Amino acid sequence: MKWFLLRRLGGALFVLLALSVVVYAAFYVAPGNVAQIACGPRCSPAQVAQVSEQLHLGDPLYTQYWHFLQGLFAGRDYSTGTGVLHCQAPCLGLSYQSDQQVTELILAKLPATASLAVGAFVLWMLLGVGTGLLSVWRRGRLTERVLTWITLAGMATPVFVIGLLLIIVLVTALQILPFPDYVPLTEDPEQWAWNLLLPWISLALVSAAPYARMTRASMMETLAEDHVRTFRAYGVGERALVGRHALRGALAPVIALGALDIGSMFGGAVLTESLFGIPGVGRELVDAVKHVDLPVVVGLVLVTGFFVVLANAVADILQAMADRRVVLA
Repeated sequence: MKWFLLRRLGGALFVLLALSVVVYAAFYVAPGNVAQIACGPRCSPAQVAQVSEQLHLGDPLYTQYWHFLQGLFAGRDYSTGTGVLHCQAPCLGLSYQSDQQVTELILAKLPATASLAVGAFVLWMLLGVGTGLLSVWRRGRLTERVLTWITLAGMATPVFVIGLLLIIVLVTALQILPFPDYVPLTEDPEQWAWNLLLPWISLALVSAAPYARMTRASMMETLAEDHVRTFRAYGVGERALVGRHALRGALAPVIALGALDIGSMFGGAVLTESLFGIPGVGRELVDAVKHVDLPVVVGLVLVTGFFVVLANAVADILQAMADRRVVLA
């Protein structure tokens, strides 16, 4: 297990380093005047020159990337025209729209997106795995067919459609839930959960469908294995076979899919946050792209990539704990 963890950690660090190279090359080693693009069309020549100096565009490419990488681990200094501003590590640069450190800006928006992602993740895992478990337990009956139809409908429906329908039914018509008005968890935990319930349900109804199908398929495959047939021959009940042996065998692919989804949620929250007015990183990314605020865009891409890599590393560990054969692979 120790060598398995070291290999996964080394692979994650390599992926993060490769991601930083690709992101830097995509945004800063671009054709045209990068300083003018980053500063914006209304910048004066003096402001463009200042941005060019901040980005070290006159240096060789490897030196420019080294300054960028150095800022992530040791921080860096930026000229403000009247003085020098120190950006502490991990430094992702300064926003050209607000002159705010990108790290501070992302940290201010991250709790809202994390609240949305984690709450929806827990809900869709419970719905998805529970639906798949029930489908296998009631296989061959009407319950299984109904659940299959519901799962297919959930996979075919976009999240904004479900969100709009829930707003019309639960908020406008029945007035069961309020329209989401994000409240930080530290201020009022009850209002935090109550106002995020509608976005959680919207994401969970869409995202639970693939988990239900994968759980059902994996459990049916496990139930067909020799050791399960042996247990059945010795008189082990069907509920024990499904709930203990088949479910345990189905966890590995479900965990892998869950890690990919929870990581990508941080980058794919644009529609949900815009629909429900949640002040998270998704809305911040839209604003940064609209104003061509390159440091914010680069910072958000790197942070999203970090969470994707982190989620997959955690998934590898959980898979190894659920199935020891993964360690030997």
